[in-house]
Amino acid sequence: MTVESTAARKPRRSSGTKRPASAAKTAAATAKTHDAEPQLVQLLTPEGERVEVADHPDIAEFAPFVADITTDDLRGLYRDMVMTRRFDAEATALQRQGELGLWASLLGQEAAQIGSGRALRDDDYVFPTYREHGVAWCRGVDPTNLLGMFRGVNHGGWDPNTNNFHLYTIVIGSQTLHATGYAMGVAKDGADSAVIAYFGDGASSQGDVAEAFTFSAVYNSPVVFFCQNNQWAISEPTERQMRVPLYQRAQGFGFPGVRVDGNDVLACLAVTRWALERARRGEGPTLVEAFTYRMGAHTTSDDPTKYRRDEETAAWEAKDPILRLKAHLLATGAADEAYFEELEAESETMGKRVREVVRSMPDPDTMAIFENVYADGHALVDEERAQFAAYLASFEGGE
Repeated sequence: MTVESTAARKPRRSSGTKRPASAAKTAAATAKTHDAEPQLVQLLTPEGERVEVADHPDIAEFAPFVADITTDDLRGLYRDMVMTRRFDAEATALQRQGELGLWASLLGQEAAQIGSGRALRDDDYVFPTYREHGVAWCRGVDPTNLLGMFRGVNHGGWDPNTNNFHLYTIVIGSQTLHATGYAMGVAKDGADSAVIAYFGDGASSQGDVAEAFTFSAVYNSPVVFFCQNNQWAISEPTERQMRVPLYQRAQGFGFPGVRVDGNDVLACLAVTRWALERARRGEGPTLVEAFTYRMGAHTTSDDPTKYRRDEETAAWEAKDPILRLKAHLLATGAADEAYFEELEAESETMGKRVREVVRSMPDPDTMAIFENVYADGHALVDEERAQFAAYLASFEGGE
């Protein structure tokens, strides 16, 4: 197994900036730490070969958590990733066609999301960001329901309590606090379910995340912090956000952190199962850093060619999580070309349905903004509702 990290790259500094000797020593020590980073937890190589525990004893703690995976399970994980990527591609196309205001693609992060998503039990609760389309798929949320907010016709499109999958969170990092508070409630209720919070490497620099780490550690909350380190916080590389590998931050808060190969769906499944079981046993929080790569843009309003090299993207495309599992399925005889062709046809059918549903979404009720503001109503809201109704009525009959 090998470790690849943007943290090992030299920081991009102005040629006219001269650092003091103390800063240079710190930077040198930091670089040495990065060079000595521990290996990723990896169970499936980029070539699609299973990693043997006998050759890599460092994965012995996690491998048993996928010992029950069958051939059908592997095909199921592959289908999950393919369908999620197809939906994501369709949503991106719809935004380019003016049907959506914005879209945040997960391209390249399918293994991290599907692996962790399939590790969850039905009674576990998920707090996502705005990019967890694969996790939503695993929780049974209809993909078309994810598009209403991006089309501007609703604030989410699904009932969080139906699938134990919270509404998408646009504010960076705040969902980690929500997850921690919810997990504290779970513990007080005496339930054995767990909570998982998703966030990115950029969000890890937010104060909300540090506060969530503190509260979860002190109160021993049954929460898993799942960070998808796709190495770019929009246009900011991780090397400008941290001096140590991200997962090591957990040590300062008093709970374990694990770095897993985020392009390996089996490893993500195993490590997340391990972390969730820790939470259910009352052993507190865990930070999982899924080391992956965002192969597309941050959102459809972003142009990644402005800040990253084509060679870097090409290198990671060779580690495509879907191609990795496909190679394994073919090598082991678990699937043949007929299976892949059938799945391709299924994904195209879904893409067509997504297009049809989005274009037929009704406009929202213009008066709905006044509903559910207060549980028992409010005089000021009633007054504002009447004023807005009168304003809309003033257009009736006009030319």
